[in-house]
Amino acid sequence: MLPEPILTPPFFEIGPKAYLVGDEVIELAVAADEASARHGVTVLFTAPLLELSRVAAATRNLVVGAPHMDPIRPGRGLADILPESVVAAGARIVMLNHAERPLDLTTLEATIRRAEEVALATIVCASSIAEIQAVARLAPDVIVAEPTELIGTGTCSDLSYMQASADAVREIDSRILVLQAAGISGGADVLRVMLAGADATGSSSAIAKAPDRAAMVDEMLLAARRGWDQYHQNHK
Repeated sequence: MLPEPILTPPFFEIGPKAYLVGDEVIELAVAADEASARHGVTVLFTAPLLELSRVAAATRNLVVGAPHMDPIRPGRGLADILPESVVAAGARIVMLNHAERPLDLTTLEATIRRAEEVALATIVCASSIAEIQAVARLAPDVIVAEPTELIGTGTCSDLSYMQASADAVREIDSRILVLQAAGISGGADVLRVMLAGADATGSSSAIAKAPDRAAMVDEMLLAARRGWDQYHQNHK
């Protein structure tokens, strides 16, 4: 965990994965950048590795993130992702242990520590409550509570999972932010998650596949802002 957080709630993660290529990624990043400023919601944009530097150069408000890296040091590592290179490309945070790129706990811990060495924040995915607890003990900056079986389905986590996962993290380290994800398909889903008290949520396929991606981003960020404000107004 970094001494000073680079993300403050409410925030929203957008990860185009491999749905978009080249200029499509940049166009989405620019739309997210503008919507972030418009609604006062920080956007973590997890860019494809080969587009990191272009996204960083094209935007002003986004927290640009890498989708993975390896715990290597300068030297050998022909096809590995060097943390220093991720930083040089403009990333400020790295996503680790996504269901599409899982890591064992030993490798995950080593990678989190390498991220700290190069001043990269870490956002770590976890599915079950037991996995969430194990990850929380490694002290990442953000945990993505995301049931693997719901990813890309359009079905959101239920409220009991959201509460249990948030409680599991906060009982171990209350400094860790919790992003509730999986199955977010529109503004109504975002609003529901934020009204449940989440620090953040996010979406990949629903944005990347939307007929109007910019409009979908705007809808979701507006819902995140409204949900966060309403929840905290009700819990003063």
